Amino acid sequence: MLKGISPLLSPELLATLHRMGHGDEIVLADAHFPGESMNPRVLRADGLSIAPLLGAILPLLELDAYVPDPLVMMAAVEGDVLDPGVEESYRAAIGQHAPEAPAITRIDRFAFYERASLAFAVVMTGELAKYGNILLKKGVTPVD
Repeated sequence: MLKGISPLLSPELLATLHRMGHGDEIVLADAHFPGESMNPRVLRADGLSIAPLLGAILPLLELDAYVPDPLVMMAAVEGDVLDPGVEESYRAAIGQHAPEAPAITRIDRFAFYERASLAFAVVMTGELAKYGNILLKKGVTPVD
């Protein structure tokens, strides 16, 4: 364990976040997401929900301030209904560490799959919420 680093972050996830450059994207995927067939770089965070994982990642990862949509989620397929509590819990975690972050953008299921296939990595979580996937675009880390 390291001081100041959440125990929710595995060594593999910490290394992945460190290796990402500005503009790279990482998907925090729900337990239903076809991560293994989407992207060759899959990390496991089984048993973890996405909101607490966002709370662990965002103190370390700067969101891209130069794009309108550094936070992206999948839109509901026609006929499905989104649970607003899912996005609310994500926004609460985001607001603690990146209060200036823009609203979460929703994109079509297949557009999300395309972005996931091109992402730096996909983190498979234990999140059970339907449409619980979120994509984060890394920005330039500020230098003090």
